[in-house]
Amino acid sequence: MKMVGVTIGIGIAGLALVLAFILFALKGPARFGQPRIVSIRDGESLTAAARKLEQASVVRSAIVFAIYAEMTGQAGRIKPGDYAFTGGERIAEVLRHLVRGDFMVVTVTIPEGMTVHQIGERLEEAGLVCDWEFDAAALDGPVARALGLGPLGAEGFLFPATYRFSPFAGTNQVLEAMLGRFYAILTPEVEERMFELGLNAREVVTLASIIEKEAKVPGERPTIASVFYNRLELGMPLQSDPTAQYNFEGETQRAVLAVHARSAFNTYGFSGLPPGPIANPGLLSIRAALYPARTDYLYFVARNDGTHIFSRSFREHERAIEEVRRSVARTHGQRG
Repeated sequence: MKMVGVTIGIGIAGLALVLAFILFALKGPARFGQPRIVSIRDGESLTAAARKLEQASVVRSAIVFAIYAEMTGQAGRIKPGDYAFTGGERIAEVLRHLVRGDFMVVTVTIPEGMTVHQIGERLEEAGLVCDWEFDAAALDGPVARALGLGPLGAEGFLFPATYRFSPFAGTNQVLEAMLGRFYAILTPEVEERMFELGLNAREVVTLASIIEKEAKVPGERPTIASVFYNRLELGMPLQSDPTAQYNFEGETQRAVLAVHARSAFNTYGFSGLPPGPIANPGLLSIRAALYPARTDYLYFVARNDGTHIFSRSFREHERAIEEVRRSVARTHGQRG
């Protein structure tokens, strides 16, 4: 009877120790002087994630964390990402962050019509990459080469959108995300339409980039596209100011000077499309390049409000230019 009592006593003491350890482990550690980063990778097991948390002292016990996650039915809901922990959080709070996906993120919005170089500058401002490294990778890096983008690189193929990146994302990861968004729009329907037009992806994007730089009013994009298609069919130079202004670093010259510039992209000097895109167009401009309006316009000139006057003949175009000049003069006269 005495041995049974001793055994029971040891069992109770052992159970008490286990319970004490679990209660201790459930509590949060002391606050850290600096946040500690824990990176949970996509497809990583709960055991591996729990071990990382314990190694960073975010939780006191990987085993208790894993058991708690399993018991609460949240083991399979942990989201991958880079998490910053300041310490002092109980296991329940740590798990809540992982399930909600409260990972560190840098949000960057890339507007339509930016060049690769301008995108690199924006990414550098956000603290993600060095602009010159981004330029080099977009032009001739491993991602651009793997996709066979050729000597002109990723210009035109970086889809404008709002992106959420890990602050530790590298240049290639950023490029993969942007290029992935572009290639996602190349549906079978789009590929069939390109075949109907007799154009490849680079030619469509090149035309879309010119439309993007010319258009200020969304509804005019298909009409602007029709002008360029009509000119291409007749063998007329596109004579687009943005093509004359383009260089890899963005627009640097005024249009009145740029039209005389010697450049492979300056469509005042030759018929047909330039060798590649002059910017990264958005979806509306890409759709306009795929589905232009049906018109017989050959010219357009911009008004002060960003809309355009479209003309069928050069004589009409001259009258439109004069109309815009008079409007500008009246506006300046009223301001004066």
